Amino acid sequence: MSSSKQFKPLNVALLTFSDKRDQSNDTTGAKLQQAIEAEGHEVVYRKVCEHNKHLIRAAVCSLIADDEVQVILTNGGTGFALDNVTQTAIAPLLEQRIDGFGELFRHLSYQDIGSSSLQSRAFAGITNKTLVACVPGSGGAAMLAWEKLLKPQMDARQGPCNFVGHLV
Repeated sequence: MSSSKQFKPLNVALLTFSDKRDQSNDTTGAKLQQAIEAEGHEVVYRKVCEHNKHLIRAAVCSLIADDEVQVILTNGGTGFALDNVTQTAIAPLLEQRIDGFGELFRHLSYQDIGSSSLQSRAFAGITNKTLVACVPGSGGAAMLAWEKLLKPQMDARQGPCNFVGHLV
């Protein structure tokens, strides 16, 4: 990391998509919030939403339009189960897809879980100066995405490039 660049804290909205969890037992959301805040960013919104394409899309649209939110991090609903509608709900909202995000996530995940990583549809993109990253609901997978992909790219000191300049 370059020492001439300054850290810029980002405002993050954290959404968990699950039909089985609520705020009291959302362990993946809690781990992500703790990790995000430990890096100096602020979680300005956190919610658990059921697997409903229209509710998910409405929640994400509202956050994309909110000038206070620079990053939307979702977890859950990225697999192949019939109720996993995260990609269907959110992908059409993105102005630019970050194709390498899903590719690199599956590569890193392969090192942990082998060919099961093929079943992840993790993805990310940018829209309205907002980074939207959608990762699995598994605590280990979500933390892998945070540690290896999102944390460095959400740090303005990361070189040769990072996403901060596209968000603020």
